[in-house]
Amino acid sequence: MIKLLSFSVILYIASVVAVNLGFSLVPMIATPIGMLSPMAVVVGAVFVIRDFAQRRAGHWVLLAMVIATALSFLLADPFVAFASALAFATSEIADYLLYTFWKKPFHQRILVSSLISTPIDTAVFLFGINGFTIGTFILMILSKMIAAVVIWFYYKSNPINEPVVDINGEALDSVSNPRVA
Repeated sequence: MIKLLSFSVILYIASVVAVNLGFSLVPMIATPIGMLSPMAVVVGAVFVIRDFAQRRAGHWVLLAMVIATALSFLLADPFVAFASALAFATSEIADYLLYTFWKKPFHQRILVSSLISTPIDTAVFLFGINGFTIGTFILMILSKMIAAVVIWFYYKSNPINEPVVDINGEALDSVSNPRVA
């Protein structure tokens, strides 16, 4: 339980709340193919921050998800908070399951878990706020994937810095438990 007080877990909770407040306060931007919320880029970072938080807190990250959702629901516009809570509940659980049980290197788990969770999050959220269009859906997915792609490139080009962790997020000795390439 003390792992919930780690920097990455607190950052995760704060970023979820900030995103929900942002969706309530920052207007969407019209583009030639659909509306885009500037907050979508931040949502992509939240997925990556959640993976780092899970690495630190293990399965306790599920409690952090509940705390973040509850705080968002209390602080953000209820209409946005409800849509966001549904989106986060579905997409974060998908992200959590893939990240937890897929035994690939950290950078691959971040990229693939984001590839799976981002469309789920986007579709549920946009339908929840009655704002779904194909253009908006595509723009938001692309903007949300920026953080995952940046982390993927960073760890792919610097594999020595890639953390090796077990299913509970505990750091492992890379000599006794080598990474899968």
